[in-house]
Amino acid sequence: MSWFQAAASAPFGVSELPYGVFSRRGDAPRVGAAAGDQVIDLPAAWRATGRDPKIFEQPSLNRFLAQGRPAWAETRTALQTGLDDPAGRAIIEPHLIPMSEVQLHLPIEVADFVDFYASEHHASNLGRIFRPGGDPLTPNWKHMPIGYHGRAGTVVVSGTDIVRPLGQLKTPSGPTPSFGPSRKLDFEAELGWVVGVGSAQGVPVAVQDFREHVFGVVVLNDWSARDIQAWEYVPLGPFLGKSFATSISAWVLPLEALDDAQVGLPDQDPELLPYLAAAGWGYDIEIQVEINGQLVSTCPYAAMYYSPAQMIAHLTVNGAHLRTGDLYGSGTVSGPAADQCGSLMELSWNGTRSVDLGTGGSRTFLEDGDEVVLRAASAGPSKAQLGEVRGAVRPAPSPAA
Repeated sequence: MSWFQAAASAPFGVSELPYGVFSRRGDAPRVGAAAGDQVIDLPAAWRATGRDPKIFEQPSLNRFLAQGRPAWAETRTALQTGLDDPAGRAIIEPHLIPMSEVQLHLPIEVADFVDFYASEHHASNLGRIFRPGGDPLTPNWKHMPIGYHGRAGTVVVSGTDIVRPLGQLKTPSGPTPSFGPSRKLDFEAELGWVVGVGSAQGVPVAVQDFREHVFGVVVLNDWSARDIQAWEYVPLGPFLGKSFATSISAWVLPLEALDDAQVGLPDQDPELLPYLAAAGWGYDIEIQVEINGQLVSTCPYAAMYYSPAQMIAHLTVNGAHLRTGDLYGSGTVSGPAADQCGSLMELSWNGTRSVDLGTGGSRTFLEDGDEVVLRAASAGPSKAQLGEVRGAVRPAPSPAA
């Protein structure tokens, strides 16, 4: 039996070993690994074994991520061995810090942020809302993973408050737009895939090379101002309605922790072009969504139409290259059932239905003071925890400010 045992209430078990960036009592941020409800101070642990700690004496994971799969695997094996083997106790235990005593920071320096639209159920729901009576999916949707480029600089770590955005708003019957705070602020329950090793410009990344480039996954909330988005998105797509904030979890879970959660994809018909046909695999992960402590949805990632490997292949097929710290979101995760929708746009059917928050009343869209928490875990045998991402809505600044 391992000498290290995680408490039943801990956010992680002993098999996940996600990585993040932390500081304690105002000291410099550095890289740590989560074990149960504690943080392994990796620079200190590495120093204790005679290894060079510089790779972990960093304010982001990027330098470690750029080392590639052999270094990732070696580090994970060393940590697993240290937590399991009694001989490792003297090395690891002195450098365990309770999570309650640390401040967690944005784990990666985000190079680029791209968000996809890979759930057929989500895309179909939005199509039925905005194109009633028509085909819910656009003609290109089943031929490629659709996405848009976001703002890397507005990706924030879990716990960061979200200020309600200002923008142009226009009702369908209004002759001209007005300016003011969004009235249709929404969340989007997603996973975010973190690139470790970059690629050469002009050289597409094949589906089968997914694991050579992608290090791991975070829980992601792509906050959305639906009314700003509705007025601006024709003909070029999401812009200010999306770019004000995207929240990610503080811990990045390595892909290896999800090996037992791999599942096949839904039937992809019509047949995809050859560069997407290898497909890869999906993941059996559920994302729970809470608003002010009330569970409102449980979103099944296994229902996603496109795999993360297909997304990265499409992202680079035109010659665009990857960089360490690139982040790409899955798009809203929604399932076929009414309580499996990953956004209030769907749950409230664009504000025409109220979403019950129990004793907290009801919502159609988010109000100031609301806190949204997304938690994700795999349904594989290991029940790997991906952590959580939370954010509270704060009032918009004065338009005159």
